[in-house]
Amino acid sequence: MRRPLVAGNWKMHGTRASVAELIKGLRQLVLPAGVEVAVMPPCLFIDQVVQGLDGKSIAIGAQNCAVEPAQGALTGEVAASQLADVGCSLVLVGHSERRQVLGESDEVVSRKFAAAQSCGLVPVLCVGETLAEREAGKTLEVVGRQLGSVIEELGVGAFSQAVVAYEPVWAIGTGLTAEPAQAQEVHAAIRAQLAAESAEIARGVRILYGGSVKAASAADLFGMPDIDGGLVGGASLNADEFGAICRAAGS
Repeated sequence: MRRPLVAGNWKMHGTRASVAELIKGLRQLVLPAGVEVAVMPPCLFIDQVVQGLDGKSIAIGAQNCAVEPAQGALTGEVAASQLADVGCSLVLVGHSERRQVLGESDEVVSRKFAAAQSCGLVPVLCVGETLAEREAGKTLEVVGRQLGSVIEELGVGAFSQAVVAYEPVWAIGTGLTAEPAQAQEVHAAIRAQLAAESAEIARGVRILYGGSVKAASAADLFGMPDIDGGLVGGASLNADEFGAICRAAGS
């Protein structure tokens, strides 16, 4: 039985004051015991969040890591080893905003995935298609390529300690959400691609849905057989809304 995971990606939001308020709200939440919950603040605030949520059953993740796992001469980057040292247990790799806006290639994403794992972090591999790609009928082709590049570089065994997040680019920050059946189709294809290499790993890997997840839509999405939780964007900045999404995953 795969344990659901709900992870909040705070993106480039927050000040010390607003993060303190959000921490206060998160500490007051009653979270379902059967759901793993994580938050991913901007790098500047990771230490504040680690300390603020100490003793609360919420894991801390990062939104990105460097291609090199160890400290070194890579100005402006943060190594996976440094993230682990400060208290992170997960890290996003390949988020669409980094692929689309910052030009990260499949090869760079694979290197970050490997760097994260070498330092004991769980990589959350983000995959997803643009609106133009969906309208051209290329959704499964694009997602398959993004997933396949990591399998090819690192082997399917790498997914025994990883999470996959399907985030249709056209649904991120737009208020649009894939219909549960649409999301399930892609999640099933991801699991089938992994199963072609290892049925055991495919059964165990958690595949999250991301893309304007809200409390109102969460239960229907999480009710799909291959959707194991959510990667939540804007709604994770509201503790009550985020808590409702977590409870939906537990139901």
